[in-house]
Amino acid sequence: MQVKITHRDNCRLCSSKDLKLILSLTPTPVGDRYVTSEKISIVQECHSLDFYVCRNCGLIELLDIVEGGDVYVDYIYRTSDSLGLVSHFESYANDLPPQNPILKDTLVIDIGSNDGSFLRFFKNQGYKVLGIDPAREAAAIANQTGIETINNFFTEELAKKIKRDYGTANIVTANNTLANIDDLQGFINGIKEILAPNGIFAFETGYVYELLNKKFFDYIYHEHISYFSVTPLQLFFQKNGLELVNVSVIPSKGGSIRCIVKRKNSSNKTMQSVDEMIKVEAILRKNVEKDFSDFSQELGKIKNQLSKTLDVLKSQGKKIAGYGASVGVTTMIYHFNLSSALSFLVDDNTRRQGLYSPGLHIPVKSPDEIYKKKIDYVVILAWMYSKPIMQKHKKFLEQGGHFIIPLPELRII
Repeated sequence: MQVKITHRDNCRLCSSKDLKLILSLTPTPVGDRYVTSEKISIVQECHSLDFYVCRNCGLIELLDIVEGGDVYVDYIYRTSDSLGLVSHFESYANDLPPQNPILKDTLVIDIGSNDGSFLRFFKNQGYKVLGIDPAREAAAIANQTGIETINNFFTEELAKKIKRDYGTANIVTANNTLANIDDLQGFINGIKEILAPNGIFAFETGYVYELLNKKFFDYIYHEHISYFSVTPLQLFFQKNGLELVNVSVIPSKGGSIRCIVKRKNSSNKTMQSVDEMIKVEAILRKNVEKDFSDFSQELGKIKNQLSKTLDVLKSQGKKIAGYGASVGVTTMIYHFNLSSALSFLVDDNTRRQGLYSPGLHIPVKSPDEIYKKKIDYVVILAWMYSKPIMQKHKKFLEQGGHFIIPLPELRII
């Protein structure tokens, strides 16, 4: 399965070419390209997961870019797949309007709206809503359930058409989307096109310092090409006549920031949170290259510990499976070299079951197979959800099975 790869030599936020390699993970195929049995004979090529820091603005980024159409048109991820994300979006939707009081008949636009889960909460409050998403099936589901969605990539050209057809929006959102966009300048030009004079642009995105602190390396994959902190974002928005007015660190997706942006001449007030976080980041940024070097070494230690543990278990004839079949699991399987140890993967998402993992083509089955195949050890690859997984499968432990949790440090339960 050939995909188109482009390589950039400058920062996507500030265009500087002063970039330094700070982390190399094992190359992988596109992480969410789980395939059917008919396609397992087709080779899925691996692509670089090299991490760079821009020494000018501080952005952390991948420079090898997978063509968007190769990732998102047939994207199988749904917002509702992520444990707790829909309830998080409900409280998020309730939090936004008070910062920007608007009439109920005004428009809310969500970019990267997926199946419409977030916009549904606004629609239920009486707002007009419009979603934009390139994933065909997700957009179709949203439209079928009453959330009007344009099935396309958001571009400046599309923004102009939306403005002509729908007018401007008082709230524009883009959650877990900004990190996936290479042409950030074109994206922000589109935001300026559709944002009302006193409107707000709100987005959530992974926070790179949370990734470091909590060892969330399985959040590194080809869809995520930027790993943000507040400082480079503030510089980028200022350059574009916008202003970052509020930032908060939130637990969503393992550790994210929620940012509120306005036009510079807007009446919305700037909160102290922005300056406070920039002061903290001034210290963190000085050590970022060493921090990523330490991070790489820590991952290496965990990899060695896990490999030795699994080798011993395999030599004893133990049967081992993996729990989780997400995009991040692809990163973990490749970097920790787990393919030979795992008989199969299991996942609670029925749409994943019956598929085969990207590149290595490990079969994905129902969790019932853990019991049917009398598995001895289950490696919880979806390690951030280890507590609910173990709670759901107490029976496995009671029957003498063991769970292996690889991160943030190796544990066997």
